Amino acid sequence: MPKILVSTLASGDVSAYVGTSDIQMINPVTDLAGLNTVSRVVLANAAHALVGMVKRPIDVTAGVKRGIGLTMYGVTTPCVRQVTNRLKDNFECLVFHATGPGGRSMEHLLESGLLSAVIDVTTSDIVDLLLGGNFPAAEDRLGAVARTRAPYVGSCGAIDMINFKSPEAVPEHYRNRTLHRHNQYITLVRTLADESVAVGRWIAGKLNRCDGPVRFLLPEMGVSALDSPGSPFYDPETDRAFFDAIEAGVHQSEDRQIRRVPLHINDPGFATAVVKSFLEITK
Repeated sequence: MPKILVSTLASGDVSAYVGTSDIQMINPVTDLAGLNTVSRVVLANAAHALVGMVKRPIDVTAGVKRGIGLTMYGVTTPCVRQVTNRLKDNFECLVFHATGPGGRSMEHLLESGLLSAVIDVTTSDIVDLLLGGNFPAAEDRLGAVARTRAPYVGSCGAIDMINFKSPEAVPEHYRNRTLHRHNQYITLVRTLADESVAVGRWIAGKLNRCDGPVRFLLPEMGVSALDSPGSPFYDPETDRAFFDAIEAGVHQSEDRQIRRVPLHINDPGFATAVVKSFLEITK
């Protein structure tokens, strides 16, 4: 359904109003206290845009493949691209940026029936939720997977980092860590072993509530592009603490399995393991 909102709040942070929807916001420039030469044009343009969307609907029902949701971050992009390239002929691959709203949107679509399964390669937003980063998941992360019992393949992409904005925005108690300036807007903090254990236990608790088919893959040679020999976040012992915690915490069964893969997350062989696990549980 087309949705347009004209609001003076459109020039600021609109995340609380947009949420997981595709609502389009237009800034009226002037306040809406009566009409003037500016607001008349803005409101007319909004009305015309809405009429155009209503009169020219897009038919997305014909020939649509089953939709699957995938989570991706810059440091897991090679993995997700390889997975989508191998599945795109038979599935419609919807990729979501794992920055909090992306995960919420994906699970919203899953619960709405627009997605049939999830390949959750990148779970960095869970780290931000638990450790105070700028791109946190919701507390209900993985809740839709449990409620729908949808086929789920997950991994721990980018769980080696906490996301902040500028270096000045990094809290004092994190500043003695290994930091990486990803770009002018993002500064990353390397997680520690005890934090990784906490993240692993949290994810394990969520997976234990999932009664649908679950495969969670552990890339033993590194969880992000920054976590490989010679890279700033390379720390096999901290990664191992996460792997051990989630493996110990998940109640494994025929349907719910943890699998260690002796490869880096961006290795083509790891993408092969993801696709194989996905096809195994989707039949």
